Amino acid sequence: MANASGFFAPSQPSMGIHQFQRFSTQLSCLAATQGAHKNASPSQSRLPRLVSQGCKLVGCGSAVPSLQISNDDLSKFVETSDEWISTRTGIRRRRVLSGKDSLTNLAAEAARKALEMANVDPDDLDLILMCTSTPEDLFGSAPQIQKQLGCKTNPLAYDITAACSGFVLGLISAASHIRGSGFQNVLVVGADALSRYVDWTDRGSCILFGDAAGAVLVQACNSEEDGLFGFDVHSDGSGQRHLNAAIKENNSDNTLDSSNGSVLDFPPRKSSYSCIQMNGKEVFRFAVRCVPQSIVSALEKASLPASSVDWLLLHQANQRIIEAVATRLEVPPERVISNLANYGNTSAASIPLALDEAVRSGKVKEGQIIAVSGFGAGLSWGSAIIRWG
Repeated sequence: MANASGFFAPSQPSMGIHQFQRFSTQLSCLAATQGAHKNASPSQSRLPRLVSQGCKLVGCGSAVPSLQISNDDLSKFVETSDEWISTRTGIRRRRVLSGKDSLTNLAAEAARKALEMANVDPDDLDLILMCTSTPEDLFGSAPQIQKQLGCKTNPLAYDITAACSGFVLGLISAASHIRGSGFQNVLVVGADALSRYVDWTDRGSCILFGDAAGAVLVQACNSEEDGLFGFDVHSDGSGQRHLNAAIKENNSDNTLDSSNGSVLDFPPRKSSYSCIQMNGKEVFRFAVRCVPQSIVSALEKASLPASSVDWLLLHQANQRIIEAVATRLEVPPERVISNLANYGNTSAASIPLALDEAVRSGKVKEGQIIAVSGFGAGLSWGSAIIRWG
């Protein structure tokens, strides 16, 4: 079964975490942002529960839009340059939905590739989780993926909204359904089209984001084969002011005049979401402070040493964040997975997209252990220690 502290495989011995250990005590993430409660303690562990059924990652896939926008292309719209963007972010190009492109179509394509790799028929799916903050239907896009895959058994499909942390939360949710509900095959899709919510005249944010979809197939297995060892998840709503796309009213909508005797402020005005608002400096500080401790905590809960980790895979937000976290954890550059330069920040899609490329290129091999961490809007952050295959 799952608990809030993470999964614990009974076959794993209790071990120290060597060089990671001092970071566990030195790094403090008592609050994600200034003004949060100082008595929060996200690294506190709870008593472990043994797992009677495991789960493993057996297939992955990804899909990106055909339209590619380079830094030079952006320089025609805003005052910027390839050097300015790449030096500060590590990004050189990104993919953007255009024309008749559909995020749901991208998600379905990534899902098909994951099912093909896993050799699993769509009718054998028990659940589809669509991790997205930009659904193409207010009520969720997951059922449309189920439709496009042609699932005749009508498996449950629903959305998880947690922006850049969404995919990690999707993995943990998939494991919980497998361990707690006896599901056999759960498809986890991370897909976002943040280009639809970017102010393309704001060089501070428009240079960062791209669109993509990625997917993994999580499958039930015996406890000895378990591939999700531990996790650590948190959120801090006081940091929402640093990264959001809040709802806004259309003040020009005066369908009914309050002078006609109707109830004041009713009916509500039509609403829409604002463009992405971000305080880059605060988000950077939040990430480099909280992510290392979260990974350390996940390792502790998994009872695994740092030496067991083959790869570090972070949400692809900014190369400076990736490098800063890797440095704090003393992970050498050759053990860090990054494809940020080609796609930018693709939100919930970034981790499965990078994982799929690493697996298909032969970089990540079956049986290797990966420390993954997502972080972003909410503010929210979460880490998981997983094994591929």
